[in-house]
Amino acid sequence: MSCSLAPFLGAFLLISETLGKTVTGVFKSEVARERGGQYITKFMFGADSGLLVCRLDNAALAVEQEARLVLYPEMQPDLDTLSCSEKLARAQFTIYLKHDEHNQTIPRQSSPTLWHVLYADRYTCQESATLPSHPDVHFTILTFNPDSAGNPLDHFSSEEVGLHSFYFLLLLAYFVACCIYVQPLFQALKKGGPMHTVLRVLTVALGLQGLSALCNYIHLSRYSRDGVGFPLMGSLAELWDMIAQVSMLYTLLSLCMGWTLSRRKPQSRPLQWEQTPTSTALAVGAVLTQGILLLWEQISEADSEHHSFHAQRSLPGVLLLLLKVLLALVLASILYQIISTERSTLKRDFYLSFTKGCFLWLLCHPALVFMSSVFNEHQKEKVVTIGVILCQSISVVILYQLFLSRSLYWEVSSLSSVSLPLTMSQTNRRGRY
Repeated sequence: MSCSLAPFLGAFLLISETLGKTVTGVFKSEVARERGGQYITKFMFGADSGLLVCRLDNAALAVEQEARLVLYPEMQPDLDTLSCSEKLARAQFTIYLKHDEHNQTIPRQSSPTLWHVLYADRYTCQESATLPSHPDVHFTILTFNPDSAGNPLDHFSSEEVGLHSFYFLLLLAYFVACCIYVQPLFQALKKGGPMHTVLRVLTVALGLQGLSALCNYIHLSRYSRDGVGFPLMGSLAELWDMIAQVSMLYTLLSLCMGWTLSRRKPQSRPLQWEQTPTSTALAVGAVLTQGILLLWEQISEADSEHHSFHAQRSLPGVLLLLLKVLLALVLASILYQIISTERSTLKRDFYLSFTKGCFLWLLCHPALVFMSSVFNEHQKEKVVTIGVILCQSISVVILYQLFLSRSLYWEVSSLSSVSLPLTMSQTNRRGRY
């Protein structure tokens, strides 16, 4: 398992993260001419008045080049069909760069709107003009939304508002749960037993999700002050979440198919997955496919100003959703056969609870992406991100209830030592739990 993840870890750390809402760079006349305007940044301003600040290191040169920023509330598809001059004339705002610092107020709007900022100068639409050799103009652009007091000091765009507070509450919940359950969990892991390997993988996955939330919180805390944050922390947050997703998929497949994670030979059916080439290829193939799609999604969106692990707006993101639905159907078919042939009510309750945990983990993401289509654009990402984290946390809790306490799993495994992948009979020699 760890070997299969190794190729992805190094490559992922090379991926750039969010550029933030404080953008620094260089205005380039040749790029502006080639593309009909040099694309600078985008920002979703809220319904209240926002603010865009542009600072230059050489205002005199900017005046000589007739430098300006053009702002579009939405990049309409028909802009690409217009001529260069017509495209620039369609801008909602034009900021002529004549001073060291410019402040542009974005007026109130009926709803949050995504604004795009482009750079243009006197040479942008003059294809026959020779570009002079002159030093580049360095710039810093800051974008703000109103804070709780109504002052334009908030670096968070409308689709990000609330995520910082959510991660704080999530970390607080993790801390409280850790204080309450860390001792019994540690004792269960120390003793070993029929559910030792399952608990270990669940704990690792939950710990990785906690690390992801902590990294996101640190990144957003700094981001709220300077609009840049800690890009490495943002990348690490997505990396930990990726590993948690892959490890949980491996666990669910192994348990559902009856393939013990400790690689012991299953005793008999119905929950049995013999280590045949076919079954091994299915498990490893599913895990590798998910890992490749997760990495591909991050690479495909590495150059965007903002991307979320849960956004799924790219081709690999869509394929990842389809993979989760396909795996859920496979598990549903297997679990249905087991439940329909099981006569014991106690065992059926165990299988049903396990099914709920599996489906909640696998299907919450596709379902929330589908449901988010009814929300406004600035709400979609928050609905999916927060919803997936909460649903997967509930899924882990359900699985913990099955495998940690001396309740359903213990009763079922003690009744039948041949119907579960990890059973009491395997640990009779180790003592009583």
